[in-house]
This record gives sequence, structure tokens and C-alpha cells, in this order.
Amino acid sequence: QVQLVESGGGVVQAGGSLRLSCAASGRTIGSYHIGWFRQPPGKEREFVSTISRSGAITYFAESVKGRFTISRDNAKNTVYLQMNSLQSEDTAVYYCAADGGTIVVVSPTQYDYWGQGTQVTVSS
Repeated sequence: QVQLVESGGGVVQAGGSLRLSCAASGRTIGSYHIGWFRQPPGKEREFVSTISRSGAITYFAESVKGRFTISRDNAKNTVYLQMNSLQSEDTAVYYCAADGGTIVVVSPTQYDYWGQGTQVTVSS
């Protein structure tokens, strides 16, 4: 079983950047595909991005394509979400999650382990 802890959230002005980190313990993060999801105020949790075990495959939600990048450092047991050109619509609690399945998926129901989340607030 893997435990995940997100960090790097905060308050940023529109147009600014943040880098979120997802640190794993208990098992090596390299055993999992890792996804980032977010839950805006009053809305359901939604997919943001995901990265395969090796890092070779990545997917992004249309709303963040060209602004967000995802990467991983399996030696440091950490996955990163670099968020640039932030907009007020990006305000949400951001979660990372681990999926031990065969293929990379975007549905949150397929992810087995979740962190507690980190708040990102973009002020306009």
C-alpha cells in the first residue's frame, strides 16, 4: 500500500505559477500510474492530468493543456504538476492518486490510493 502527500498549494495571482508535488511512502511510486485531480468549490472532482509508471505516457484535461505539465522522479518517489498561466477557474483542492492497473486511465474511480489534497487559490 502506498501513502501519498501533496504539497505546493497556495494563493497565487492570475497568470502566476505553482508547482505541486506528490510524495509517496510505503511503496515506490514507480509501481503506479499517478493522476492529478481537482475539486473546485461546489463541484465534483475532475481529472487534470496523469502520467504512466515510466513517464512515457501523459494525458491532460482540455482545460489545462498547454498550461500544465506533469513529470515524475521515481528515484525521489515524487510526481510533480507544474501549473502555469493560472486562472481563477483553476481554484480547487488538488489531489494526487495512484493506480496500480495495467493501462493509464483518467477516471477517478479507477485510482486506488489518494492523498489528502492541497488547496490552490487563484486570485483575479
